[in-house]
Amino acid sequence: MTTRDPRHLIHAQSLDPAEPSLATKALRTILDNLDALVYVSDFDTHEILYLNAYGSNVWGDFQKGQSAQKCWKVLQNSDGPCSFCTNSLLRNSHGEATGPHVWEFQNEVDKRWYQCRDQAIEWTDGRLVRLEIATDITDRKHMELALQDARHKAEAASLQDELTLLNNRRAFFQFGNQFLKQARRRHTSMAAIMFDLDHFKQINDSHGHEAGDAVLRQVGSVLLAKVRESDIAARIGGEEFGVLLPDTSQDQAMELAERLRVMLQELQIRYRQAELHPTASFGVAMLSADDDRLEALLSRADEAMYLSKAQGRNKVHLSL
Repeated sequence: MTTRDPRHLIHAQSLDPAEPSLATKALRTILDNLDALVYVSDFDTHEILYLNAYGSNVWGDFQKGQSAQKCWKVLQNSDGPCSFCTNSLLRNSHGEATGPHVWEFQNEVDKRWYQCRDQAIEWTDGRLVRLEIATDITDRKHMELALQDARHKAEAASLQDELTLLNNRRAFFQFGNQFLKQARRRHTSMAAIMFDLDHFKQINDSHGHEAGDAVLRQVGSVLLAKVRESDIAARIGGEEFGVLLPDTSQDQAMELAERLRVMLQELQIRYRQAELHPTASFGVAMLSADDDRLEALLSRADEAMYLSKAQGRNKVHLSL
């Protein structure tokens, strides 16, 4: 035997409390035992025409007090129609039912999540009314949000250098290629700064890798403090770092590179009994018409950096 959907029973049976028939009582019993909110409201006045036991238990018995209560007042404790009301989606321009609409939202009153199935149905007096069946999905939603948060954190971790908290090599190239495309599309400038810590191997050999890590962390702190939010600063690998600067002139890029060089030179990093004074060699390159790939821009910045090393280190050179 086929069980009929209770939504269809609402079409045929009156829920008028004044003269409940046996069929109406049976229908109420079915709807009141559903573990979901069921309510019916008028499209034009928003007056609630029916609210099942689940709804009354959560939001109160709307039949107590005033007989004509608005759905947005009872269910959302609002002073006017809800901004997310789906009534406009349930009827076409001719006032005819368009079929069910399923959506999810968080109720402002009880702060729980619901999956709603809204539909225009014919009421006992022949008019179209709104029927909503809302099922509590809070536990499922919390799990979904927790998994989403975990994915975001995992993605962020995969793009961050754990030691310096800068972007890592993967992020540098991922975002850098986006910067390159944007610069080409908008016909704007873009600069790259590459630098390498001088004699870093000697720090590791003389004082241990923990001392080297302390230096790298301090370099990361300097970069995080001095680059713009729109720039990409990254530890490329080992003691090599890079900065990508969108919408930046040659003079601005050279000025930043020199400022970073001086700041690193002035660092005094104490590790146990040692005081470490790192320096770095810098190379700067501007995006040219021939740079069809990010690697071409970075290669010229690298060449300028090695020129700084060849000429005594702790210098800044521009790729010409």
